[in-house]
Amino acid sequence: MAGEEGAAPGAAQPPADPSPGSGEAGDGGGGGYEAKCVFCRISHGEEPGTALLPCEHEDLVCFRDIRPGAPHHYLVVPKNHMGNCKTLKKEHIPLVEKMLAAGKSMLQRNNFTDLNDIRMGFHWPPFCSISHLHLHVLAPASQLGFLSRMIYRINSYWFITAEQLIERLQSENTSS
Repeated sequence: MAGEEGAAPGAAQPPADPSPGSGEAGDGGGGGYEAKCVFCRISHGEEPGTALLPCEHEDLVCFRDIRPGAPHHYLVVPKNHMGNCKTLKKEHIPLVEKMLAAGKSMLQRNNFTDLNDIRMGFHWPPFCSISHLHLHVLAPASQLGFLSRMIYRINSYWFITAEQLIERLQSENTSS
């Protein structure tokens, strides 16, 4: 289901690991629409239980996590199917930056203005229960409960902030 990231990290299932460019789940290149992917169905309005929130980017959708870890917990998801964050390359940096901007805008539209008290990032495989790229936007970070502090923990093996992901994508290309 949408927002299954609220499950304990050990309960996550490893994502599919298809070859790059295949258009299958897990493909960082973007594969259009995957009928079996709940986030693809949500982004195309096919999950009536999930309300899409206003998003200024036509290639992204925003909605509330079904298991919120904070008073404000949104997911920012590309409309076209993309694999998890580990499949991304340097050319995806603008997409990650756009998702980050959409997350901040979502918070501001919902009257949350202390952008120093937020957590935005991605679950790092294999700790993803849904293998469709999605950014978690949580605020206020100071109000995360015990379990949420563990699930969305900075500098952990299972969660990476958007800024850390961008740095990783930039450094991978300079070292190769």
